[in-house]
Amino acid sequence: MNFYSHTPIICKSSQVTIIGAGKVGSTLAQRLAEKDLTDVVLFDIVEGLPQGIALDLMEAQGLELHNCKVKGTNDYADTVGSNIIIITAGIARKPGMTRDDLLKTNAKIVTHAAQKALEYSPNAILIVITNPLDVMTYLAWKTTGIDSRRVMGMAGVLDSARLQTFIAMELNLPPSDIHTMVLGGHGDLMLPLPRYCTVSGMPITELMSESTIERLIERTRQGGAEIVKLLKTGSAYFAPSSSACLMVEMILKQQPRLLTAAAYLQGEYGLNDLFLGVPCRLGCQGVENVFEVNLTQAEKATLNASAQSVQENIKIALASLKE
Repeated sequence: MNFYSHTPIICKSSQVTIIGAGKVGSTLAQRLAEKDLTDVVLFDIVEGLPQGIALDLMEAQGLELHNCKVKGTNDYADTVGSNIIIITAGIARKPGMTRDDLLKTNAKIVTHAAQKALEYSPNAILIVITNPLDVMTYLAWKTTGIDSRRVMGMAGVLDSARLQTFIAMELNLPPSDIHTMVLGGHGDLMLPLPRYCTVSGMPITELMSESTIERLIERTRQGGAEIVKLLKTGSAYFAPSSSACLMVEMILKQQPRLLTAAAYLQGEYGLNDLFLGVPCRLGCQGVENVFEVNLTQAEKATLNASAQSVQENIKIALASLKE
């Protein structure tokens, strides 16, 4: 296992801005406040929406016994001084729609949001949740020009959590006993790694048949689509918000923990100039370490296919911004 490292800085952050007050954004605001992690500014272009959600959350402050303030706004100026900016804004998937179908519309939304928010918080770390996530993360970095270590995408935590859940359900064991690793893009070409998935230290390859593992991997790849199909009008938001909350907690509290995030690659895994899900350690600088795990030839081929898909969509998205 190889990695590059940067000297960590102790973080003293007290404000996180969430752009987009939809289901993911509002639930994330709730999680951050009720875990007493940080003050939150919830931004949305719809007048009254973020203000109403923020007031509702504040009215629960005494009941939930936290001291975090939640403020809703339609003005980017109110986000000034944020240490972390989280972009959830964008159109959500509908049944039959892939993440890539969202490409052109969300490209304009995400790049505008990143540029405006960073005007008021130029030193902030940027976390992107909007789909297609790996492409949107690249656009947010490319169009703002900030240090790539300060930009990351959320999905690897979510994909790993979904696989963790499916394994726990299959074996009838608590998820806390299970550790999983999913690399690659946030989509059908993601790369779950059974060899690195364990139950109390035992590889799942010793606990389940190959066909069962493949079934769980496929369900993980279709995890978001499965929820979209069930809900019919909307997409997942509880697990995505929990995933982003964990990332924020690691950054604010400087808690060392290995997880998968969409990070900028500069030769790692033989890939360059794209954001892709890889094992990382997060801290107050953003992505402080990127770890390279040993992959088989088949795993490398899958990861390369995922990277190629992301790179092709990056080209399409960049071209759409010029239209």
